[in-house]
Amino acid sequence: QVQLVESGGGLVQAGGSLRLSCVASGSFFSINSMAWYRQAPGKQRDFVARITSGGSTNYADSVKGRFTISGDNAKNTVSLQMNGLKPDDTAVYYCYAIITPRVGAPEFQYWGQGTQVTVSS
Repeated sequence: QVQLVESGGGLVQAGGSLRLSCVASGSFFSINSMAWYRQAPGKQRDFVARITSGGSTNYADSVKGRFTISGDNAKNTVSLQMNGLKPDDTAVYYCYAIITPRVGAPEFQYWGQGTQVTVSS
């Protein structure tokens, strides 16, 4: 069974930095891509950043230039370095992965349990 476990959330002042990490554990064939989403209270879950197994990245416009996603294929991890944090970045951040469980099997989507990021003004 595949699990995604996030870490690194917390409370930070505006302008500060945090680094989130997510590790995929369990038995699977390959990770095709990993991403971060976030959900603020009363709002929908929104895309933040994504990285493919080949290293291609893309970001939401709201975080471009401030957040950096990186991955380690050997360790099945993805990280999100968040700089210049703003109160609007306050949300629960979720790790997301598209994983092929076995050779020839269809891809599955997995979510982590989320980690809270709070940015005070």
